[in-house]
Amino acid sequence: MLIIRKYLKEDCEHLAELFFKTVHTVNVKDYTEEELNAWADGKVNLEEWNRSFLEHYTVVAEKDGKVAGFGDIDKTGYLDRLYVHKDYQRQKIATAICDELEKAVDVDKIVTHASITAKPFFIKRGYTVIKEQQVVRHGVSLTNYVMELKR
Repeated sequence: MLIIRKYLKEDCEHLAELFFKTVHTVNVKDYTEEELNAWADGKVNLEEWNRSFLEHYTVVAEKDGKVAGFGDIDKTGYLDRLYVHKDYQRQKIATAICDELEKAVDVDKIVTHASITAKPFFIKRGYTVIKEQQVVRHGVSLTNYVMELKR
């Protein structure tokens, strides 16, 4: 059974690990090794992540007693992070997390910066691409898409 619950400070290290492993397995078909290493270098500042998770509305998905995914959104409707563990892909977990995040904010539109990998997921949810952009991380340029959902 899937449980969606609010983020707890104790989750932070697990979420950082899930983020790293997900980027380096799920996104491997759309990004080079150099890009993946720039995106997720394994050196997340846990204090900063915890602070942002607490400032945003952040949820954690658990399945079979394990953390299966997480996501967060801020008060302006910026959907910041959405990651699902590699072993729990294509089980509607991202959908459940997104449903919860989108319900949590009272805004006219929700905006996200979606990876090449995540773009089809957001399109299926009714998001539209505003623009393709290059984001530079650790001197490496990564392609993603500014997408929005009008409500």
